[in-house]
Amino acid sequence: MARFLPFPLTELPPLTLTAALDIVIVAALIYQFLLIIRGRRAVHVLLGLGVLALIYALAVWAKLDLLRTILATLAPYTAIALIVMFQTELRRALARLGRRPFLGVSQLERRELSQEVVLAVARMSQNKVGALIVVERKIGLRTFVESGVNLDAAVSRDLLCSIFHPGGALHDGAVIIQGDRITAAACFLPLTTNPLLLSELGTRHRAALGISEESDCIAVVVSEETGKVSVAAFGEIEIDVPLERVEQMLSDRLDHRDKRSVATPPRHLARLQHATPVQHSTPVQHSSPVQHSSLDQP
Repeated sequence: MARFLPFPLTELPPLTLTAALDIVIVAALIYQFLLIIRGRRAVHVLLGLGVLALIYALAVWAKLDLLRTILATLAPYTAIALIVMFQTELRRALARLGRRPFLGVSQLERRELSQEVVLAVARMSQNKVGALIVVERKIGLRTFVESGVNLDAAVSRDLLCSIFHPGGALHDGAVIIQGDRITAAACFLPLTTNPLLLSELGTRHRAALGISEESDCIAVVVSEETGKVSVAAFGEIEIDVPLERVEQMLSDRLDHRDKRSVATPPRHLARLQHATPVQHSTPVQHSSPVQHSSLDQP
């Protein structure tokens, strides 16, 4: 088999740790480059340049001196032409590399994502549009993602508001955010099984509490009846949370050491602490019965 190779295997340089690191870095750069140009017109331009390179090689092999000379004369100006043609794409690509490292989501990008979610929550809270948004942390939510509709879209306030628009095909269910992408919508989540909460919380709130009991995610709920915002994390829930608190929890991704920062529950809910702790930032009024819509009823 070695006789079919253009060079013997003995001439290959030894694979050292430095060479392996060099290969990994180059492969990562090529992968990032392919991600940047994927779906853009730059792909077609690069294919055109590949065709011209192939024509130049054929001209050299067939000794077509005139064609080879023309292509060789135009080659030095190709780089300048590409910079002029794709200055917008290059600027966008450099900005993307600056705010997103190769591994994970940067702190700056995480803050931008939390702001988009908070702006969407604020708009839906003002219009009393019910919503349930789940942000994944370390424990994966793939099982629940597969129960919904796959989206794989960038996080934006307009998209979130469109998903939960009343009467829409995807409004009944949860949106799951993984990293910097909206992975799926209309997802089914497990409800908390605490029987003492059936009269206290609606379906969306019990689903948010249920998913927070099974994973370390953060679930944001907007009540369709009152427009109040609630946040569930680590099996606990805060009712009527300020938007500043929501943004802080999303941007910091709230680890287990931050559980002490959750507000103290009112006395009339203290009986629930032995089963599933429920915490409210403001007392729940019981002076008159609250009529829930079909989506917020237990």
